[in-house]
Amino acid sequence: MQRAIIRSLPMPSITAFENSPDRGRGQARDMRVRWAFEEAGQPYNVRLLSFAALKQPAHLALHPFGQIPTYEDGDLTLFESGAIVLHIAERHDGLLPKDANARVRAIAWMFAALSTVEPPIVELTMAMLFERDKSWYAERLPMLQDRVRVRLGELSRRLGDADWLDGAFSAGDLMMVTVLRRLNNSGLLDEYPKIAAYVARGEARPAFRRAFDAQLAVFVAASRS
Repeated sequence: MQRAIIRSLPMPSITAFENSPDRGRGQARDMRVRWAFEEAGQPYNVRLLSFAALKQPAHLALHPFGQIPTYEDGDLTLFESGAIVLHIAERHDGLLPKDANARVRAIAWMFAALSTVEPPIVELTMAMLFERDKSWYAERLPMLQDRVRVRLGELSRRLGDADWLDGAFSAGDLMMVTVLRRLNNSGLLDEYPKIAAYVARGEARPAFRRAFDAQLAVFVAASRS
C-alpha cells in the first residue's frame, strides 16, 4: 500500500513594518490585511521590512510608492490594502455576503471607507503628528476637525442603531473600522457614541484581536532588540 504524499501549499505573504511608527496601536495598514485573513480563517506569512528597504528596487517592484502592505501569492502581486482585502474577501468565505446585491453594497462600503471617510481623517492625524510646531497649526486644527465631524455625523446617521453598516459584518465594516480607529486618540469618536460603539464592536471580534496581537508582537520584539 502506497503512502499518500502530502505537500504543503505555499501561503500568501504580506509585507509589514519591521518597526511600525504606530508603536503597536494596530493602525498601520497591514492590520487590515491581517484582520481579513483572520476573519477568513486563512494562514499567511509576514515579511518585515525596514524603512530603508521600502525604497529599494526589490520592494518598489512590488509597490511603486514604496509603502506597505504588499501581497504575494504565486504569480500574483498586489499593493494597496483595499485591493488586497477585496481579493481575500472574494476568494474566501466570511467577508462578503452570498446575495449579489448585498455583496456589491459591502464592496461599496469598502470604497466609502477609503475614498470618503479616510482622507479627512488622514489629513487631521498627519497635521496632529507633523504640524504642531507650525504657526498655522492652531488656526488650521479646528477646520480639519470639523471636516472629520461632518463625515462622522453622516456615518452615525446612516448606521443608526444597527450593529453593522449593512446587515451582517462584512469587509465593508472591516475597512471602515480600521479607518475610524485612526481617531482613537483624537477625542472625536467620543462625540459620536454610536460610532464609538461600532468601532468597539469591531475591536471585540476574535479575528481582530488575533490580528492586533500579531501586529503588536512585532512592535514588542523590535522594541526589545
